Amino acid sequence: MKRIPLLAKRRLIFCLAVCELVLFALIWRVFYIQMFRAPELQKAAFEQQTRDRLIAPERGNILDRNGTPIAASRTVASVSVIHAQIEEPEKVAKILSDKLELNYDEVLQKVNKRVALMRIKTKVDKKTAEEISALKLKGVMVDEDIERIYPYNSLAAHVIGFVGKDNQGIIGLESKYDEYLKGKRGKILTQTDGRGIELENSEQDRVAPQSGYDLVTSIDVNLQQYAEQTIEKAVKAKNAKRGSVIMMDPQNGEILAMASKPDFNLNEPFKINNAELEAVWDTMSQKDKDKALNQMWRNFCINDTYEPGSTFKVITSSAGLEEGAVSENDNFNCNGGRTVGGRYIKCWRSPRSHGSETFVQGVQNSCNPVFMDVAARLGTDKFYEYMLKFGFDKKTGIDLPGEAVGIMHKKENMGPVELATMSFGQSFQITPLQLIRAISAAINGGRLVTPHFAVELRNSDGSNAGTFSYNDAGNPISPQTSERVKTILESVVAVGTGNKTYIPGYKIGGKTATSEKLPRKSGKYIASFCAFAPADRPRVIALVLIDEPQGVYYGGQVAGPVMKEILSNALPYLKIEPKYTEEELEIDGVAPVTVGSYTGQKVSALRLELAKLNVDLQVIGQGDTVISQFPEENTIINQNSKIIVYTDP
Repeated sequence: MKRIPLLAKRRLIFCLAVCELVLFALIWRVFYIQMFRAPELQKAAFEQQTRDRLIAPERGNILDRNGTPIAASRTVASVSVIHAQIEEPEKVAKILSDKLELNYDEVLQKVNKRVALMRIKTKVDKKTAEEISALKLKGVMVDEDIERIYPYNSLAAHVIGFVGKDNQGIIGLESKYDEYLKGKRGKILTQTDGRGIELENSEQDRVAPQSGYDLVTSIDVNLQQYAEQTIEKAVKAKNAKRGSVIMMDPQNGEILAMASKPDFNLNEPFKINNAELEAVWDTMSQKDKDKALNQMWRNFCINDTYEPGSTFKVITSSAGLEEGAVSENDNFNCNGGRTVGGRYIKCWRSPRSHGSETFVQGVQNSCNPVFMDVAARLGTDKFYEYMLKFGFDKKTGIDLPGEAVGIMHKKENMGPVELATMSFGQSFQITPLQLIRAISAAINGGRLVTPHFAVELRNSDGSNAGTFSYNDAGNPISPQTSERVKTILESVVAVGTGNKTYIPGYKIGGKTATSEKLPRKSGKYIASFCAFAPADRPRVIALVLIDEPQGVYYGGQVAGPVMKEILSNALPYLKIEPKYTEEELEIDGVAPVTVGSYTGQKVSALRLELAKLNVDLQVIGQGDTVISQFPEENTIINQNSKIIVYTDP
């Protein structure tokens, strides 16, 4: 037997070892693929063998506190093409451009684009979509789509916000609560060959989309409409730059209405609302267009700061009373101003003066020297401490994006002059929302609430899917001090600078302000009024601001009547019953009116009946038969008062 040379034997052993190693590697590779990469490769194979088209989910509605939709969705369609399945691109482009009212060349370019799926148009109305679908064009896909609509157009535009082309929230509540509203996309899966052509007799697999949650807010559509109609009328009457209103429940921070004028149409959010800009819009750069749109979308109530002026005197009063630096009957003297730190600071009434007055009279007169004296008694440290306690150095935590925060002096930079001017609301800036929140704390028992809109989430069947909760941010003053503040502020409306907001039968507290804008001596002012009712246990607080009114600009004379009109509508609507004094019931010797039972009566006949009694009628609902009323029967009211009746929606 011939012996194998040693070298050849070694080579043979090496080759066998290599073969065994390769075989082991192949076995390990197969094992690895089967055990560890199978799901990934199956998914890749599935994606290669299928084409999927996304289905937009139904975006959740945004509802007011009574369940009325203020942002809703409706079913429309989207039209797409699959390039690999198109047989006659020119014909398809012609048909689609005609049906969808699009440019032919642009459609043809999309049809010829070599991508798996090309969207031609979204938000296609149902009728047009059905016409295209009936043509059965190869490679043309008509799928479900969702369009966002706003039934009230511009109502609460800065609060609600709007969505983009992909139904994603852009600003406002639409943006803040997008994760809850947007839902989850679905898919339509179709089997294809390697070229992307749909296999004959293949079945489509549909993964249904999941609808978003409905968002219930604290907004009341009726109160929002009252606020918007009133402030818009005031802005036009005073030829003002803008105006805003915030209405809030001071006990829990729920915002009932937030209005800013001018506003914009939520169904056309990219249409500018300024006639001068609109005239030159096509000549503007994209950067300037974006700037103008962002300015239009800004919510002045939370995005911008201003010097609050005399409404801030509520805070100075609260701090002074809480610390015992002042009491109601303390005496002061106004000689037209004060010299502080070598600088003469005038009273708003200068060159006239208020003379001798108590602290309460000083608040009623909105006398600057009184508040400068109170701040001096408190001292810089204590005054600054209350600025922080009332939250002016922080955001309020409102559930809207883009909230600004107050611009304050650093404590170490506050000298006697800064302390004096801050005492009556100058030389620092805050947002309107920061102010109404702080004044709420002064009159609700001393609790710094968190302003908010979101109340609860609901499933599409109306069942509760979650409730939002909000914590107070501190207690700047005691309940006892709060009671004293309420009483003083009620007198401001009864006999002081806020008398133009007086409404017979209602106890209303409040404070006016006339803020001079920077630079000083520019002749530009912000007239404002903050009021609450009923004064003994406030259920609503409102802040009215009118920016740059022309002519008379004093807060009491400009914002006071606006506040009166808003509260005259809001208080009866909230079923806050008037309680008339004997003097109020017999104004001008006119006898009071006893409310009858109007349930079941026709609105048209009732309107004539009440007109004879000099009583106004407000109808809520679209029907002509009364189903309930406010006030209830046998209630005694004054003539020129208002009765609200409710009919079928």
